Amino acid sequence: MKLKVLAALGVSIALLAGCGATETEEKVVAGEETETKSDVVTTASLINDAAAFENAVSENGTWIIATLGDVTIDGDVVVAGEFRDKGAADGDIYRKIALYAQDEDHNITEQYTLTVPKLTVQSENLRIQGGTVAGDVYVEANGFNLHETATVDGTIYFANEDVKASAVIDGTVTGAVEVK
Repeated sequence: MKLKVLAALGVSIALLAGCGATETEEKVVAGEETETKSDVVTTASLINDAAAFENAVSENGTWIIATLGDVTIDGDVVVAGEFRDKGAADGDIYRKIALYAQDEDHNITEQYTLTVPKLTVQSENLRIQGGTVAGDVYVEANGFNLHETATVDGTIYFANEDVKASAVIDGTVTGAVEVK
């Protein structure tokens, strides 16, 4: 089990090695926050528990949230805040939940499940990639993307037709995709 966790951590670090821009780097690993000075504004949060996930998707979280295994959250979760690709101040508005591990060639080697009753998306251009969200997803922001490698085991509800029209659903949805 320890070897599996260490392997997943190593692959996740390789996944995130290219992420960054210019001031302070903040990493959240296993729910513990550390801050170091480096050449990046922000990097990904590496997550392996519910509290760390909820912190990472908050307005004060990070632009990419990468899980190190399955995560179960008993309450509803809101993905909020405006983030930029790789944390660059001039980058495109973008946010990503990565429910997988990958090798050095960016091939998905393992996929994880995020179990949550309700995931509300308020961050523009959020992509869910790899793995499964087991629960319903409520999308309130433009540009939602369910990557072809991801699954929502539930229903995706959009706040209105414009939000739905801006979404790209290439992954699998076991329930309905509708405006609510």
